[in-house]
Amino acid sequence: MPPKILIVEDTESLALMYQSYLIPTGMTTRVAATGADALATIAEFTPDLILLDVMLPDMNGLDILSSLQGDDQPQVIVLTGHATKEMAIQAIKLGANDFLEKPIEADRFRITINNALKLKDLKSTVEKYQATYENGRFFDLIGSSRAMQSVYQIINSAAVSKATVFITGESGTGKELCAKAVHQASPRASKPFIALNCAAIPKDLIESEIFGHLKGAFTGAIANREGAAGQANGGTLFLDELCEMDINLQSKLLRFIQTGCYQQVGSEKETKVDVRFVCATNRDPLLEVQAGRFREDLYYRLHVIPINLPPLRERGRDIIEIAEALFFKISKEESHPYKGISDDVKRAFLDYTWPGNVRQLENTVRNTLVLNPDEWIDLDMVPALLSSQNTNAQPLVQSALNVAPLAPTTRSVDNSSLEQRTTLGTMQDIEPLWVIEKRYIEQAIALCQSNIPKAAALLDVSPSTIYRKIKGWEDAQA
Repeated sequence: MPPKILIVEDTESLALMYQSYLIPTGMTTRVAATGADALATIAEFTPDLILLDVMLPDMNGLDILSSLQGDDQPQVIVLTGHATKEMAIQAIKLGANDFLEKPIEADRFRITINNALKLKDLKSTVEKYQATYENGRFFDLIGSSRAMQSVYQIINSAAVSKATVFITGESGTGKELCAKAVHQASPRASKPFIALNCAAIPKDLIESEIFGHLKGAFTGAIANREGAAGQANGGTLFLDELCEMDINLQSKLLRFIQTGCYQQVGSEKETKVDVRFVCATNRDPLLEVQAGRFREDLYYRLHVIPINLPPLRERGRDIIEIAEALFFKISKEESHPYKGISDDVKRAFLDYTWPGNVRQLENTVRNTLVLNPDEWIDLDMVPALLSSQNTNAQPLVQSALNVAPLAPTTRSVDNSSLEQRTTLGTMQDIEPLWVIEKRYIEQAIALCQSNIPKAAALLDVSPSTIYRKIKGWEDAQA
């Protein structure tokens, strides 16, 4: 789009002359002869640059300049036939980019306008870069780790495409923030981003939530309602916890993705929309396919660009970056005089396993700030679970299971011991399989000095599998 220029000049001949200067540039111009007209035109025309005469019939041009506020305000070049040093200084203080004294030569006029527009573009680029990448940030995602840099690269590459993005990761890892980053980095950023949590909507209502319904289509449908698909037209539709969707509705979703067309509940008319799909789940989608709970054809239609968000415990120093950002954010929300966290808190945060990921970290930060009004946060202020794990030599898993820690031994000795205890001589030697598995996992954790991700890697399972088993053992003991 060509730049839009508003010329605020009460002398008609000068206004027409300025317009003629800009004809070769292809810029779109509008003219306002009074201050009131100028203010109305600014609101409706949203110019990129304003040529502002100081002496207007109804007000001083500098009053218009002082009324311009906001991050996206236009560039302003002040024009006057009675320039003084004091006026120039005042105009610059109020936000003017340049100051031209009448009469103005055509070349000087065009050069000044081009420079101001280039400055606006540069400022916009810098602000976008800072908002996107500054301090390890990528839009609303935070983290400088190699794992997150890889995620950012995939998002950047996928953003310009319409291809479906499939986000996986444990609960609380920031899948919706990742989906928003895909949207914000894409050409659709100015269009709607509509998020729908498939797990939070009753089975009987999810079709209506996605596609909308007509009045009277079912009991309780007292008015027409546009669904998420229609609301997201031109933008991005994010389907969270997709594997929770009823398999009977998955066929309709598949057709919608293939054709871009859908029918509202109770309607025979098809509606076509332009929507980019992003979906997410904390389950393994292939296992869901194998179990018959998720359609294989829908999986391959959606699983075009996979993004796997790493759990917080595998992101190293990202934990501190995220924690500090959350402390600043939440302290503002709670009007807390927060200034910083101690090194002990940082070490504790790094040592903790964060089974609830970023969501648990955010809850911990809010709990700490709400219960402690101090400017500096120390280790004794964080919740007891966190401090006890990191200041006690006993690992969390052993405490939860109420078993004594095993002294680290060599792997060969441990394997020999296990072999002796699992050798069957009589029927009385037979133990339940889960007991043997539990004992083996506990010893693996002990050998790895309570590093569950490391133990999981050696056992060739995911860390979430071990956490899930530990929770099951806890429930069995309760």
